[in-house]
Amino acid sequence: MTLRSESPSEPFAVSAVILAGGRATRMGGVDKGWVELAGRPLIDHVLARVRPQVDEVLINANRSHPRYQQLAPVISDDNPHYLGPLAGMQAGLAAAKHDWVLFVPCDGPALPLDLMRRFRAALTRETELVVAHDGDWLQPVVALLHRSLLPSLCAALAEGERKIDVWFARHQMAVVSFADQPDAFINLNSPDELAAFAARLHDAATGQGAT
Repeated sequence: MTLRSESPSEPFAVSAVILAGGRATRMGGVDKGWVELAGRPLIDHVLARVRPQVDEVLINANRSHPRYQQLAPVISDDNPHYLGPLAGMQAGLAAAKHDWVLFVPCDGPALPLDLMRRFRAALTRETELVVAHDGDWLQPVVALLHRSLLPSLCAALAEGERKIDVWFARHQMAVVSFADQPDAFINLNSPDELAAFAARLHDAATGQGAT
C-alpha cells in the first residue's frame, strides 16, 4: 500500500485516458472508437462526457493514430500484442501529467457526468484506486488510479497477469456505486448492441416509447 502525502479533500488535477487500444473482435475487428452512434463516433461521445471533468485527456490507441491525434494526444501500449486494458493502463500511468489518472473505455457513450465528483468523494489518504460499480457488477475499466501504482502494474504484466480485477485486489480500492444511472456503463461490443442502443436514443429523442 502506498501512503500519499496529499490530502484527498483538497483540489487536485486529474488526467484521463480513454482506452481505445483493443481488437474489438465482436465488432468485426473495426476500430471501435470510430464506430458511429447517432451520427457521431463513439470517441466523440466519450470525450464530450469526460473532458469537462478532468485537466488532461489522452487516448490509448494502437491504430488510427492520425485520426485520434486530431482529438487528443495519443499513447500506445508498450507491447504490440494487444495485452488488454491493463496494458493501456500501464501506458496511461506512464504518460499522464498528473498523479491521479482516470481510465474509461472508448465504447462508453453514457458515462456519468458526475463520475469524477463521486470518485473524489470516495477517496481517503490510503486509497490507491477507485472503481465504478453499476449496482450489479464492478466496472473495472472505469477507474481512477494513482500513478504510484505503475511499478506494481509493470510487475504484474511481466508476470503474465491480464485480469484487471485480480491486480486491483492487491491494492487499497474504493468502490463507488452508480446504481442510480443504469445506462452509465453500457458497452457497445457488437453491431447488435450498437443498433439497439441507437434505437433507444432515437426513441428518447423523439418521445417514442414514453408511457
